[in-house]
Amino acid sequence: MQTLKDRIALVTGASRGAGRGIAVELGAAGATVYVTGRSTRSGAADTYDRFLERAGMDTMPGTIDDTADEVTRAGGRGIAVRCDHTDAAQVRELFARVERDHGHLDVLVNNAWGGHETFSLESLDAPFWQQPLAHWDSMFDHGVRNHIVACQLAAPLFARQQRGLIVTTTFWDRDRYLKGNLFYDLAKSTMNRLAFAVAEELRPYNVTSLAVSPGWMRTELVLAGHKADETSWQERPALARTESPRYLGRAVVALAGDANVLKKTGTVQLVGELAREYGFTDIDGRVIPPFEI
Repeated sequence: MQTLKDRIALVTGASRGAGRGIAVELGAAGATVYVTGRSTRSGAADTYDRFLERAGMDTMPGTIDDTADEVTRAGGRGIAVRCDHTDAAQVRELFARVERDHGHLDVLVNNAWGGHETFSLESLDAPFWQQPLAHWDSMFDHGVRNHIVACQLAAPLFARQQRGLIVTTTFWDRDRYLKGNLFYDLAKSTMNRLAFAVAEELRPYNVTSLAVSPGWMRTELVLAGHKADETSWQERPALARTESPRYLGRAVVALAGDANVLKKTGTVQLVGELAREYGFTDIDGRVIPPFEI
């Protein structure tokens, strides 16, 4: 069912992973989706060299062009726009383009994330005093800041419209601490607080801001790490608890189609709980419970 026909959505960081899953599901619901990121068919982002070397990969999987095409095949309209979300001028032009093209925006999904730029298995479980300060740059300057800039540019448009939905993809497990991931924990906690603060300021304008936390997603990078794909992952016992990125996408679609979503503004929502509330499943038909550490 195309419950979001004629809706305009913008999904940042949608070359792969969560962003791609969200964009495709919005398309399946009939939305026009602006798909942004730095990876295109003509050129990949140049900040993942160290990650690729450590992972033994030649290039990062996925591009915004691939995602936009998949959005269109799913039933919506995908529009790929290359945008480095660390460059405020590029983001400003992105929002100006959306307004020029359509005059409004219905859904902003803040998902652009630079954490993989400094990720390494060596530092994954290391105590915080052994983790590189470069994580601050990738997770805050290329993560949290991206979301703040997008919120600042979306807010005037949403306020004029007197409606809109801002979704921040995050991680939250009931205030438990993900040991060995201090910078990640801080960044995601900051994003949760950002969603809350933006909700407080935009509530008078009938605009909803909330954060959505998936479980362990079976992204392209997770699959690559386990030498699997979507046709073989069930043969890997270690991936049994995973969920597809489109499970998160279906959560976003459900929220975007909820006329009473303002009641949830300022909160952190768990995908597994939203599945029970709205009655959707993952792509394999399962209702996967909320992830717990």
